Amino acid sequence: MAVLKKLAEASVLSSDIEKGLYDKYNVKRGLRNADFSGVLVGLTNIGNVIGYEKDENGISIPKHGQLFYRGYEITDLTHGFQADNRHGFEETAYLLLAGSLPSGVELKEFSGLIKQEQELPFSLSKNLILSLRGKCIMNMLARTVLGLYTVDDQAENYAPENLVRQSISLIARFPVIVAYAFFGMRHSFQHRSLIIRHPRPELSLAENFLYMLKGDNYSKLHADLLDLALVLHAEHGGGNNSSFTTRLVSSAQTDTYSAIAAALGSLKGELHGGANIKVIGMMEDIKKNVKNWADEKEVDAYLTKILRKEAYDGSGKIYGIGHAIYTLSDPRCVLLKEKAGLLAKEAGKEDEYHLYESVERLAPEAFYRFKGNNTKTISANVDFYSGLVYKCMGIPVELFTPIFAIARITGWAAHRIEEVTSSSARIIRPAYKSVVDPREYMPMGKR
Repeated sequence: MAVLKKLAEASVLSSDIEKGLYDKYNVKRGLRNADFSGVLVGLTNIGNVIGYEKDENGISIPKHGQLFYRGYEITDLTHGFQADNRHGFEETAYLLLAGSLPSGVELKEFSGLIKQEQELPFSLSKNLILSLRGKCIMNMLARTVLGLYTVDDQAENYAPENLVRQSISLIARFPVIVAYAFFGMRHSFQHRSLIIRHPRPELSLAENFLYMLKGDNYSKLHADLLDLALVLHAEHGGGNNSSFTTRLVSSAQTDTYSAIAAALGSLKGELHGGANIKVIGMMEDIKKNVKNWADEKEVDAYLTKILRKEAYDGSGKIYGIGHAIYTLSDPRCVLLKEKAGLLAKEAGKEDEYHLYESVERLAPEAFYRFKGNNTKTISANVDFYSGLVYKCMGIPVELFTPIFAIARITGWAAHRIEEVTSSSARIIRPAYKSVVDPREYMPMGKR
């Protein structure tokens, strides 16, 4: 252990880079420009995220957020299928893969392909999920995705038809893998019953996941809200960390399963897909320490304590508030909140929902007051309400990030196809400048 401690101290010391060097060499840390916008590294036809506009002087002007899937605004897309009283995730998956909205016949055929691919090979589910169990569903999902390579005779075939086939198969199987992995984990580490339900062909993808998880113990509103959440999380432009990871790895001409496993590793991080778990933890802390949830002065005072690093996890962050691109609003948050109140009422959690509303309203002002300016416009992001929605459905917190993956596999698949098949594709290889001085080799006896 002493050797490990010494090595760790040496590795930390040798990893330290003087902060001023980043400015000296104009390094775009985090691939961000000085105004925190993303460095332009590629072009895409798939998704677009808008949170501000530039004036004639290049100054960013905050605006209400917009999210586009293949040119369709997310609000129009969701209100469209909701007006027909139907689920929209399969339609959204078709749109992201094919580039256009499906006709009724095309959607039926596409949904049929998904249903055909839902069942897992028995050897895979038994050996990788039910026998070799793990505590982390995301890691089990990534491991099983890599296992799918072994049962795909065309795993290394990069023809567009094969890439689409692999994409549909992964979209179909993600909910099944997650549900089975959850019950395997629960059985091994929580000493609870091992329950395996096979997906039903008559159910939508969102309904099937709830059925595999809860049996028939879910409402229509639950299914509608989960379907909406999947649509809202399906895609978010090529620059988000996991989609960029997909494109980065795919640019090296690796196989689909390796690329998606890498994306899952990215999404697992609490700064990305794990953010709504931090929101839930923060809100539980607020509920515990704020005596009167309806007293906005008391809520505001506690938010200030969080910003001062005197409460919750000491990070100084109000989780679920603020976004890298969105400013005045996150359209995903707006759309989810439209229905979240109904779900909270059904679950008997209206007081908790109103507390969320108070934090959403008060947090930006507390932030501006604490920082001493309001040059950065912030608002609640989709992570703020998504955890509450899942909680009201009775979905365990261990599944929050895997549900994100069930949705985002559609965007990853589309970005992989675009990266692999684009005529302008080339391996992604940004530069890192070495700032260590050359040294002469010293023989062992003189060290």
